[in-house]
Amino acid sequence: MTWVVDASVAIKWVIPEVLTEDADRLWGGDDEMLAPDLLLVEVANVLWRKMANREISPQEADRAFTLVSESGLDLRQTAPLLPRAMQVARRLHRPVYDCVYLALAEREHATFVTADRRLLRRVSAGPHVAVADLRTI
Repeated sequence: MTWVVDASVAIKWVIPEVLTEDADRLWGGDDEMLAPDLLLVEVANVLWRKMANREISPQEADRAFTLVSESGLDLRQTAPLLPRAMQVARRLHRPVYDCVYLALAEREHATFVTADRRLLRRVSAGPHVAVADLRTI
């Protein structure tokens, strides 16, 4: 199976959070894992926010970012996905950056997996893409 993961999943591989075990189980399988290269920007932002809130140290943030960026996750270019992501964003009334993941899953005939509940609620009106809640995998 091929999965498209978003930052809400990838961050759990490097920072202990609720659903970390579920994310680790997903990563530990034999399935292919894809993400747009936008994921690195989003992970860096989550790490910055955790550092700013004093949840992690700058060194922990740097190590976590390195782990994600060197994880072997198959990163795809975001730019070619943007026209479709913009169409999906208009339909779902969601930010384009969320819809980039959906556009990638659609293009690759993959299943999009996320822990973002707000996004999951909106996706039912989105493109014909298989979507999975990390909580149920």
